[in-house]
Amino acid sequence: MTEINQEEQVLINLRQIIRATDIYSRHLSKQVGLTAPQLLILQAVLRMGAVSISKLSQEVSLSQATVTNIIDRLEGRGLVARHRSTEDRRVVHATLTEEGVKKVEAAPTPLQDTFSKQFVALADWEQSMIVAALQRVATMMNAEEIDASPVLHVGDPIDHPPGSQLG
Repeated sequence: MTEINQEEQVLINLRQIIRATDIYSRHLSKQVGLTAPQLLILQAVLRMGAVSISKLSQEVSLSQATVTNIIDRLEGRGLVARHRSTEDRRVVHATLTEEGVKKVEAAPTPLQDTFSKQFVALADWEQSMIVAALQRVATMMNAEEIDASPVLHVGDPIDHPPGSQLG
């Protein structure tokens, strides 16, 4: 058996991370019919209550356009409702429907939550080392300018799960 060099080990580890994310995304889709960004938005709305799209997009680190698109899909499925603010009629708030609350409660723990619990338990120096190494890897892959949110998901954030009735 040949020994794996360090470059190959890094590529293997990157592929493992991508596969873990993909496996989680498929599990989430099968279990509750949501993508990771959809679940992230539903969880944020549940946590924040009636919330404007701009505040929601800041909370989940996604653009307002992306959040609006996801909210459109969630509203079409009866998981989110929109209504105008009583204080400023120009502002639209999103709230969860009863069905939306059920989806959040039925969903598995997000992959990033599992990661976060383990990451915060590390010593500060080890956290810094991981951040620096991953920033370097992103740069080496010409990915440092790619806009990304702190949600582990494979594919476009507005993609809907396979088999769903969203066009």
